[in-house]
Amino acid sequence: MRLLLDILQGAGVAGAAGLRPFLPTLAVGGLATADAGVDFDGTDFAFLESPVFLLIVAVAAAVTFALEMRGRDFETGTLGAFYGGIAMGLGALLCAASIDDRHGVWWYGLILGLACAALAQAAARNLFGRVRTRLDEEARRALPVYAEAAALLAAAASILFPPLALVVLGFLAWLQMGGRRRTDEKYAGLRILR
Repeated sequence: MRLLLDILQGAGVAGAAGLRPFLPTLAVGGLATADAGVDFDGTDFAFLESPVFLLIVAVAAAVTFALEMRGRDFETGTLGAFYGGIAMGLGALLCAASIDDRHGVWWYGLILGLACAALAQAAARNLFGRVRTRLDEEARRALPVYAEAAALLAAAASILFPPLALVVLGFLAWLQMGGRRRTDEKYAGLRILR
């Protein structure tokens, strides 16, 4: 049962990191430093709660947030791909670290974390890409705030009550399927016009 809870915790945290990589990583690292729900001491992932790593992540979060407030788009293009790669990498590490906290075999956490972070990244890019085009400038600037808050809440909920990770991942899958359906409907209408 403990293994299942740790897998759920890791999957939920990876999903949160897939949405936005830096604040969930800071939250998990902070909770691990306080040994609240997770503890990476004595694991291969102890660096995730080290002050130096957390400082680097905090600086990256601040720079990213400042760029987004100036209108930079992190969902598309080369910058979006780079940002998505960081999100998936951190998601994989956080999932494996959550499993390594109490279990000796953790390698599958990298694969699971990568998959959960990729799902979240795809859902976020799809959702924010569609929503961004419909909003005015002021509302567009608020999108990163909402995304960061959602990712932070998902990470904290997954750490403190791991079964909530099912809700987080289910919601992300629902967002992704809804976005894909809308895209298919949009192009289906174009095919009819031919």
